[in-house]
Amino acid sequence: MFEVSKQDKKICRMLIERGLQLEYVRSLVNVEDIVRQWRSGKLSNRDAYMNMFNAVKRNDKHIARRYDGLGGSRYPYVVAALLADGLITEADLAEMQPRTREAIMIMATGYQ
Repeated sequence: MFEVSKQDKKICRMLIERGLQLEYVRSLVNVEDIVRQWRSGKLSNRDAYMNMFNAVKRNDKHIARRYDGLGGSRYPYVVAALLADGLITEADLAEMQPRTREAIMIMATGYQ
């Protein structure tokens, strides 16, 4: 475990918020795709409803696991997961201290 500076925590919070918003977008696009399939007649009413329900439930669990009760000590781990998931890039870490950036990069390779 390493200590993250206040400035790096601030950057992490910004990246985490960006990641959370992108997770919401992914969920909404997923539901939109299910509705599109339903409207085109590829899914029955029941199947569309169940697919939407399951997609929202699955995405909600994922978001809750990653973001609920998030404290400063977990910030680097969440940022590493966001990097591994492709929600942020290495360039987003550019303003961090080299030690923090390198640790996040190493952790991100473990998530892949």
